Amino acid sequence: MQSALDSTALMVSKNAASLTSEQIQSSAQSYFLALFTRTEAKNVKFTTSYSTSGGSSLVVNASADMDTDFMGVLGYKTITVVSASTAKWGSSRLRVALVLDTTGSMSDDGKIVALKTATKNLLTQLQGAVTINGDVYVSIIPFSKNVNLDPSNYAGNWIDWTDWESEPAILKTSKPNNWNQIGPGSSCPFTSSNYGFRCTADPANNSASVSTIPASGSYSGYICPGVDGGNKDSTKIGIYYNGCYNSVPTTTTSTNTICSGWSCSCGNLSNCSCTGNGNSKICKQTVTTTGAPYTHNWIKNDHSTWNGCVTDRGTLSAPSSDYDRLTTASNTNVTATLFPAEQNLYCSPTVMGLSYNWSSISGQVDSLYPEGATNQPIGLVWGWQSLVGGGPLSAPAKNSSYTYIDVIILLSDGLNTLDRWYGNGSTTNTSVDARMYDSTGKGTCANIKAAGVTIYAVQVNTGGDPTSLLLKNCASTADKFFLLTSASQIITTFNTIGTNLTQLRIAQ
Repeated sequence: MQSALDSTALMVSKNAASLTSEQIQSSAQSYFLALFTRTEAKNVKFTTSYSTSGGSSLVVNASADMDTDFMGVLGYKTITVVSASTAKWGSSRLRVALVLDTTGSMSDDGKIVALKTATKNLLTQLQGAVTINGDVYVSIIPFSKNVNLDPSNYAGNWIDWTDWESEPAILKTSKPNNWNQIGPGSSCPFTSSNYGFRCTADPANNSASVSTIPASGSYSGYICPGVDGGNKDSTKIGIYYNGCYNSVPTTTTSTNTICSGWSCSCGNLSNCSCTGNGNSKICKQTVTTTGAPYTHNWIKNDHSTWNGCVTDRGTLSAPSSDYDRLTTASNTNVTATLFPAEQNLYCSPTVMGLSYNWSSISGQVDSLYPEGATNQPIGLVWGWQSLVGGGPLSAPAKNSSYTYIDVIILLSDGLNTLDRWYGNGSTTNTSVDARMYDSTGKGTCANIKAAGVTIYAVQVNTGGDPTSLLLKNCASTADKFFLLTSASQIITTFNTIGTNLTQLRIAQ
């Protein structure tokens, strides 16, 4: 009886989540009676109980009466045999942050296409491990030099607008020669490769660049930010036309008294005239002075024009108190804890916090596009942030009836080239690396692992780059680092990770 019950519990548990209680009872009873064939057992009874509280469990019970031999002389003609078996699964819940490189190089060798396919396959695997909503949550964290927290969140009190609003240093200290001569009709003093500025006929249209500052129309005299190739001076600008310079000539006219009395002679003075009559005359000279031909005023754009990107936490000049490597809650009284708005032209796709809306998550994957430079540390810390909550992201409370497995899957095809403070966007920068994992073993990776989060690190190396020791060291264990040499391997690797994760959740 015990053997039959054990087999029944294991077999029916495979499909229990998709069956009604009546179907579970019927299926389990049929299976049990097919296995339990002892003819001496009489009055066989069988019951089931299925629960999804604190994981899934299926309890099967059976009883039967059996005639006695020797005990009959003592008055016990039958005894009742009772047995039970319990199958439990899914008492663990998964929370998975997919930290995905969406930099420009992901457009090469079919990588972005393979990434989307692999991610959707992984989502299907994770969804298949779900018994009830909330068993598995997934967040999507695309990254390049920055992460995109969604422009609709511009009113959030966790945003630091200091850099975004401030006049770029190039315009404060190193303005073009003869700056006061630059105005409507002048040749443009900037190009797209010169501090990120250009002259435009329409500030709202970044593509409408012109070689001469407009001399008429609504945007007469405007010089506007045009691109952000990673230059620190041009990343502090609100939007393409935020910070436009409006050049206006100024003229001052004054009237000075030259003499007064019974007589007046202007002599060689220009613009001189005598007024009055008789014995009362006043001689005056009108003088026109022209100051700087044009004034140039920094115009801050409204926060609602923000495109959603934030860069690394800290101060303008350097990291501060490791806020860029931690998930410390933002505090309006400590500016360095806020997330600095950055109007980077190459803003990454929007992040999506933890969710089990599988259709929406899949749609978010479809929206991924490749653009920008590589800053793995910011993607990694926001993957962690999505698991604990912060900024615009919330993490649902954990139910004490379950155990939770928090996971970050970090995939990148490049080496770190640019963050808020270091790098040029084209060559590997060890200072950016150090924010993620430094020579002493400190950094974002170590902080995440210390918090009990498991890290899978995947390097997609189709360009012959060196093996990333940074990613290798960042992975929780050696078997959680994957070095891939083709885009197609992204699909098989994500399948392997998905199989591992679903087994972790279901096994009991």
